[in-house]
Amino acid sequence: MNSGCQHGRKENAVTELSRVSWPSIQQRPPVLLPLGSVEQHGPHLPLHTDTAIAVAVARGAAHRLGNGAFVAPPLYYGSSGEHQSFPGTLSIGQDALKMMLVELVRSLSHWAGQVVIVNAHGGNVQALAAAVHQMRYEKHDVVWAACATESVDAHAGYTETSLMLHLEPDSVNLARAEAGNTAPVTELLSQIITGGVAAVSPNGVLGDPAGATAEEGARVLAEMIDDVVARIECGHPDDKGFLTMPDRSRV
Repeated sequence: MNSGCQHGRKENAVTELSRVSWPSIQQRPPVLLPLGSVEQHGPHLPLHTDTAIAVAVARGAAHRLGNGAFVAPPLYYGSSGEHQSFPGTLSIGQDALKMMLVELVRSLSHWAGQVVIVNAHGGNVQALAAAVHQMRYEKHDVVWAACATESVDAHAGYTETSLMLHLEPDSVNLARAEAGNTAPVTELLSQIITGGVAAVSPNGVLGDPAGATAEEGARVLAEMIDDVVARIECGHPDDKGFLTMPDRSRV
């Protein structure tokens, strides 16, 4: 799957792994595995926001790659302890998430080609990186990429609200949308580590959803899909399996 940059690719219909029978799976196909969370996203966004984004990016990337990739059923449960003060959050923690990813990759490796984990929740990164590092040490062909939604604000703000207005507008309650703590996350991190998101934002929002639009969501989604596709085709895994892009200034 990571065999150099591709040009003039042929796009293909997205194949959902859960919808095929086993004889349909041949020749060790690549598999994209969306990884999200079930956690609060302010008073206006649904709990599965991260998972919806991960699925959309994985499906978009599979469509663009045109290499017969399957999209696996998403992993809804992640490591979301920083949001546990808010009702609805379901977190399995770092250790359980790492073990779940390890066992899934071991299982996939029996019949799949490269496994690309598409992650949309920052709280998963520690467990994800540890799991992929271990799996690569065991010689499994697995890498990961991120759906970067923090370009404007960190959580349930303008960017994620725009994405959900594009992906699932009926799930967004704009009447409840309100600004949260708009300070940079770097300034809040120590408080979040000790007291969770609730310690710095009573409504769970880190940013401001004001002005969010479905059009902006479509633009951001296309940008994220472009990034993931480029990383799969042209990137190289670091020591934790994260797909990094080459230094284009040297090309």
